[in-house]
Amino acid sequence: MSMDRVAWSSLYNITRASSGSKPFSKALLKRVFGFARPHRGKLIAFVLLSIVMAVLAVATPVLAGQVVDEIIAHADAGTVIGLAVLIAIVAVAEAGLGLLTRWLSSTIGEGVILDLRTKVFDHVQKMPIAFFTRTRTGALVSRLNNDVIGAQSAFAGTLSGVVSNVVALALTLAVMLNKSWLVTVLAMILLPIFLIPARRMGSRLADLRREAAEHNAAMGTQMTERFSAPGATLVKLFGRPDEESHEFALRAGRVRDIGVRTAMLQFTFVTALTLVSALALALVYGLGGWLALAGQLAAGDVVVLALLLTRLYAPLTALSNARVEIMSALVSFERVFEILDLKPLIQQKPDAVASPPGPLSVEFDDVRFAYPSADKVSLASLEDVRTLDTRGGEEVLHGISFRVEPGQTVALVGSSGAGKSTIAQLLSRLYDVDSGAVRLGGTTPGTGVDVRDLTFDSMRQTLGMVTQDGHLFHESIASNLRLARPEATDEQLWDVLRRARLEDMIRSLPDGLDTVVGERGYRLSGGERQRLTIARLLIAQPRVVILDEATAALDSTNEAAVQEALGAALEGRTAVVIAHRLSTVRAADAILVVENGSIVERGTHHELLAAEGRYAELYRTQFAEASAVAREAVPGY
Repeated sequence: MSMDRVAWSSLYNITRASSGSKPFSKALLKRVFGFARPHRGKLIAFVLLSIVMAVLAVATPVLAGQVVDEIIAHADAGTVIGLAVLIAIVAVAEAGLGLLTRWLSSTIGEGVILDLRTKVFDHVQKMPIAFFTRTRTGALVSRLNNDVIGAQSAFAGTLSGVVSNVVALALTLAVMLNKSWLVTVLAMILLPIFLIPARRMGSRLADLRREAAEHNAAMGTQMTERFSAPGATLVKLFGRPDEESHEFALRAGRVRDIGVRTAMLQFTFVTALTLVSALALALVYGLGGWLALAGQLAAGDVVVLALLLTRLYAPLTALSNARVEIMSALVSFERVFEILDLKPLIQQKPDAVASPPGPLSVEFDDVRFAYPSADKVSLASLEDVRTLDTRGGEEVLHGISFRVEPGQTVALVGSSGAGKSTIAQLLSRLYDVDSGAVRLGGTTPGTGVDVRDLTFDSMRQTLGMVTQDGHLFHESIASNLRLARPEATDEQLWDVLRRARLEDMIRSLPDGLDTVVGERGYRLSGGERQRLTIARLLIAQPRVVILDEATAALDSTNEAAVQEALGAALEGRTAVVIAHRLSTVRAADAILVVENGSIVERGTHHELLAAEGRYAELYRTQFAEASAVAREAVPGY
């Protein structure tokens, strides 16, 4: 290894080490090595090969010294050629072993990344909706990317580095001391001149890189938010493009300044350390040459000492930082384990069963519920806060009881925040009740199966839900529809699109079913997005349908089209419909008025109007507002 490479390697290691460290527990190490267990065979081979390579690295300078001694002693050419061939064999062996260790390193490292990412991804998918409503998506993605890669380095780099550096340092010092203890000790005296500026410079570089990373993260967040369709619309509506550009330019300019300063510090550092290394090499040649001329040292030994000197500083500096490198990797593991240690609130029972066959009833039996507090579903680091919000645990549903017979439609109406959407989320088991039960099936009250006793697959096949936002993935129309039924044929897709009143529009698109809908479906209109989510519901063929404000954000024209599509979706199915517009629920078999987490009225549309209660009040208020809007729309009124 050349002096330049030694300098760059030292700079890299010390810069990483400057990030700080903290104590670690045996329990953490046990969990870390648990991820290594599937790769232990390759890890052992990796460590052994690293040791062999360290031995070969020391063997080459020793052989070179022997060549010099043989030449000076005027030995026969065969001996010199034999030593040269041996050096070539060692070089070939080093190259071959280097490729093999590199393959093992990559295999182990990528294997650990695969295991960690898969485990975290699968775990996150099991988390409750409350987790996703509180967590910053970017922070969560960072755990799957940056922290997983940081954890991987513990196996792919640090472990083998420690082993090979210990062996290389021990062998190098042993050979150098054997050749000349005086030259070795004097060369070691220059080591502090090598390490002290490295640590100071490494700390400064680490601070600069940390600041640059923060600015880059801020720019990434700004771009992610502003380049989305809603974000770009908001910026344009409030006329802030210039301010946004100025803010972005300030951060980008700071990153540029940090880049220039970092480059100059790196160059200064490497130049200084190369100079120190050159001085140490001059010491070896000067003192070693003087001892050789005095007959106290062989000329070949001077060459050996000079070549080994370049292999002495690298392992010394690497080992001096090994503990902190290990700490850095363990910190990454801890951040990954933080996610894995969050227990999903919704779990499938070991003895879970399938939902009953045939048409299903829906029953809420004295249901009480309070949303979980943040400490049960989230982490402060994922929310970008110092401490988690301690609020929560206040009951929002108080003894909710009702029953929907198979094939019937029940509508939930009431003020915003009354608890209607919470009821829908409990039915679809996005949350679990605190007391009482939500049951499916059963011919009489109390005889159905508690949704907590059903398998997740059975719940997914039984219930279908359409929400107000009509979320779509940035994929094709066909992919978004097949999310509900992967095996669906194109003919089946066209059938549900026809029933959702979308067939003509989709056929008019150049790519038809292969048309990409854009992020969150923003390439489609609001009504088209909502009808596509209804088509997705139709392809799933659920027996129980939940509609949560499915038409709240639509105009009258789109609402009429969506209502027509909903008619097909609800036909022959048990349905729970939540609606803000009372005009959409008049045909329901029963209407429940929910206020402050309780059912205050129940009956049909005409019964509730006749009762002159809360429903009648809501209906008259909406009718009066609609009449006022209609009058304003008539010119000259």
